[in-house]
Amino acid sequence: MIDTAFGTPGEDETDRGGAAPPGGASRRYTREQTRAALLDAAQRLWAERGVHNASLDEVAAAAGLTKGAVYSNFAGKSDLLLTLLERYTAEGFGVEVHAELCDASRPAGERFERAGRAYARRISGEHARMLALLLVEFWLYGMRDYAAGWRVAEWYAARRAHLAAHLDEVEGITPDDRAALAVALDAGLALQHLLDPERVPAELYATGMRLLLGPALS
Repeated sequence: MIDTAFGTPGEDETDRGGAAPPGGASRRYTREQTRAALLDAAQRLWAERGVHNASLDEVAAAAGLTKGAVYSNFAGKSDLLLTLLERYTAEGFGVEVHAELCDASRPAGERFERAGRAYARRISGEHARMLALLLVEFWLYGMRDYAAGWRVAEWYAARRAHLAAHLDEVEGITPDDRAALAVALDAGLALQHLLDPERVPAELYATGMRLLLGPALS
């Protein structure tokens, strides 16, 4: 991940406004706060308008900052996008439901039920719609930008690997292949449900995972 310089002393304090902690912690504190504000603004705007339709000027303005604050913290739009993706990785987004499936302390039937409830919670509400839009934008951007596309692919690979580690090879289907199908079900069902929740209920997740992973779940 590219890490750029702090910029000129006091730049972030001016952009953010307000007081910062005294002493040596000041620049680090303001930089962290500035980066978080820019990431939050990019998340909102890119979900609403798309990555290509929201400029860095607009991201900065939405965060209450100047464009200079963007370039003192990120190398450009791709760097900002990949840092946002890294934040989702650090927060474990996309593996919380899999954790229920992989909980070997519970019977398989209970695991599917708990995973289904966790999945329903994850894709409910306006926040879920924003995240779905943003993930689609990540994919679209990655299809057009090789470096970004590789990082998005790695993000998906990490989620497949997390699940595959808890699967056995059954009926000639490897754990990696079965995990890829499970991640496809996860993403595809969410996209359908968010458009048509009555005809594509979230409860289908537990049913689908039981059919797909039932014989292979360790």
